[in-house]
Amino acid sequence: MAALTRIAPPMLPQSLIFLDLETTGMAAAQERITEIGLVEVAEGEFVGSWSQLVNPQKSIPPFIQSLTGISNRMVRDAPRFEQLAPDLFERLAGKLLIAHNARFDYGFLKAEFARLGMAYHSRVLCTAKLSRRLFPEHRRHNLDSLIERHGLTCSARHRAMGDTEALHQFAGIVAAQFERDVLDAAIVKAMKAPSRPAGL
Repeated sequence: MAALTRIAPPMLPQSLIFLDLETTGMAAAQERITEIGLVEVAEGEFVGSWSQLVNPQKSIPPFIQSLTGISNRMVRDAPRFEQLAPDLFERLAGKLLIAHNARFDYGFLKAEFARLGMAYHSRVLCTAKLSRRLFPEHRRHNLDSLIERHGLTCSARHRAMGDTEALHQFAGIVAAQFERDVLDAAIVKAMKAPSRPAGL
């Protein structure tokens, strides 16, 4: 966990949650979360990390099992989202949510909480959008491209904590590489930019 000890200088002077989810599919209305990974940062300092398999209460399609390595057997005895929801809701409250293609992760969180009658809302920063703003000379901004381009370490691709660790490293790189005003402007524009349609 040495790479997670600090973002210096801070990418943003506030409390942040870097997050990645694995799910049973793409549509938040029908599919469910199978794994949650997050890294919490405050004022550039690493606060803690947490990951948890989640019982989605439905079968994981073979393609998704192959992609993530998360099998039905692995989640069979894992807690259901409703069991994790109170502590997770408190952990996320008031913090800026940072994710790659963040509309996907944010949408799943909102849907899972909504099933329990909990209204989750957060400010959201998408690292894919941020990368497009900061590195417009590059065509691809998916997570694999960021990992290769910036030499990020990912302990397990398509696993929640592995991908979250890579996002945290990316934040540290851009915080060190760009002047404060340039980075702030890119963040503001990224947070205002419309989301691309799912699948693009």
